[in-house]
Formats: sequence, C-alpha cells, structure tokens
Amino acid sequence: MNTKTSVNNKSTATAREHYTTSSVISQDGTIIGYRQFGHGPGVVLLHGSNVSGLDFTQLGEGLADIFTVYLPDRRGRGLSGPYGDDYSMQKEIEDLDALLIKTGAHLVYGVSAGGLICLQAALTLPTIQKIALYEPALLTDGTAHTVWLTRYDQEMAQGKVAAALVTSMKGLELGGPVMNAMPNWLLESLTNATMKSEDKKAKPDDITMRKLAPTLHYDGQLLAEMSGTLERFRAVSADVLLLGGSKGLPFLKPSLDALEKVLPHVVKRVEFPGLEHGGSNNPSQTNRGSKPELVAQELRRFFAEP
Repeated sequence: MNTKTSVNNKSTATAREHYTTSSVISQDGTIIGYRQFGHGPGVVLLHGSNVSGLDFTQLGEGLADIFTVYLPDRRGRGLSGPYGDDYSMQKEIEDLDALLIKTGAHLVYGVSAGGLICLQAALTLPTIQKIALYEPALLTDGTAHTVWLTRYDQEMAQGKVAAALVTSMKGLELGGPVMNAMPNWLLESLTNATMKSEDKKAKPDDITMRKLAPTLHYDGQLLAEMSGTLERFRAVSADVLLLGGSKGLPFLKPSLDALEKVLPHVVKRVEFPGLEHGGSNNPSQTNRGSKPELVAQELRRFFAEP
C-alpha cells in the first residue's frame, strides 16, 4: 500500500557503513533476508507494499542507539526469496516467526500490509509482546479496494507495467482525488518516464519500481484474504500502539477507529500532522510527506516502556 519511494542516498550510505545482512529459512524453505544494526532489545520493522526493508533505514537509525533493529525484506524483493505457489497470510506469519525465533526479538512495527501481518501474527505468535501499527491495511468495506486486482494482473501479463501500477494506485486511492481525475494515458506516460529514469540510475542491487511491481499482486491478495476479519483481533493480548498520518489513506482511518475499539490493549493512538501513508519511510522527492524521526520518537517511548 505504500507508494514506492527512492531511498535517500545519504541515509542509505550511512546505514550501510554499520549494518550487517543475514537470513533465516522459513518453514517452507524460503530464504528471508534482513539487515541488522544497533544494540539493545530487538525490534523488527516490517514494511508495506511496493517498498522494501531499505525504505526503513532512517526510521531504524532513530532507534538504533537503544534497540537492535532488524529490517527484513518481505518475499519477492531484495534479500528474500520468491512468494511460492501457495502464498497466503500464513506464509508471512511463518516468515516473521522464523525471524523472531532467530533474533529473540519481541517487539514489532508494521506499516500497511506489514501492519496487517503483525496484527495476525500477534494472534498466534506468543513471542510478540508489543506491536506498533501505522495505518494497517485492514479493509472494513469488503472488497471495494481489491477489485483492481483483475485488471492489474491482466496488464502485468501483457507487459504493461506502467499501466498496472496506475491501476493499483487508482484502485487503492493512493493519489487522492487529483490522481483519480487524471486520464490513465497521462499517468502511464509519467510512470513510464519515472521508471526509465530510475532504471538508468539504479545499481544492480537497487530495488526499483519495476522490480517491485509484481509484488503488488500478492499484497492485494493479502488485503482480500484479511478483509472483514476485524472481530478476530479482540483476542490480541499484546500491547498496541496505533499510528497514522493526517494525510494518510482516508479509507484506512475507519479501520484505525475500529481497531482502537476492538483491540483490548491499545496503549496510545497518535495521528501525525502532515504525514502521509508512507510517513515512516525514508523521505525523498516522491515521498515528501514523511518524517521518520517523528515516528521513531513514538516508537522509542512505546517500546522502551516496561
């Protein structure tokens, strides 16, 4: 659900000076790679759609003086293996479980689809003691925001990557009324130009928009699978911090309202003025509504409290 943002080069270069990479083997044999830096209790930062673990480097740096930070790449991107033929929410839970077991971490933060994974994981993984959620992509309006998947899949199968990205962005209302009012041909032209520019500048290990495009199918699948499951989260025993941005996705605010009432241990809810759905991602030219340092301050307080 997060729009793709180019990683801030200065921040990434700084992080690369001191992070290490490693991996775990999930239950089905898939490799889940992650970056690690900092020292102290372990915190796993689980990214959302159309981004990777690298997009959390600045957020992680805001925690690394008192926490050991783990930035996994979810399946289909970066350091991790493919989705597999029988992908589902259960696979994501198994991936997170493998990481928590190896690292001994008990604290998790998830954004959008990553937040949805953290929510479901908290029902079945007793190792999770605290979860912080930034606009988790829990749909309370049925399939209204997954109908784009069929057209997206058709366009991807035809090699029309820009068209597929536009379909997903409009279907998920990522650009708001202004984008929805723009003709598709213009948006596709702009998206193509952006991808070509990014491809020219990209290093071999950079996770570009073009590389991330196929992952949107699977996160759309997660949204559909988890739609209408609000009531099950009454059984979550972990402490929860709910976060969002004043300029976040409008259709997810009712989900935050509902979760605040349903979850039994909501410690606090915070709305950050001016922040967008990708408010904790690295800021960039295409993601200016982001201030990861503000989100890091709330996470520090929440995760450090006994």
